[in-house]
Amino acid sequence: MADEPFRYEPVERFGEGLTTRRPWNTTALAGVERLNGRVAMVGFAAAVVGEWITGYGPAGQLLAMLRWYLG
Repeated sequence: MADEPFRYEPVERFGEGLTTRRPWNTTALAGVERLNGRVAMVGFAAAVVGEWITGYGPAGQLLAMLRWYLG
C-alpha cells in the first residue's frame, strides 16, 4: 500500500501556503500590512496626545478611565 507523500501545509484556495516560495496573494498581504502599520501609528499618536493632555501614560490613562467608570 503506497502512502501519500507527507505535505507540511495543504494547498489553500487562494494560492499556496505561506511556507512555499509563492505565498498567497502578495498584493493583498502588502495592503493589509500597510493598513496595520497605519493604524498602529494612529494608536501611538493618540497615546502620545492623551499623555500630553492628561499627564498620564497609556497605562495611567486606562486606570484613570477605569476609576472614573467605576466611581
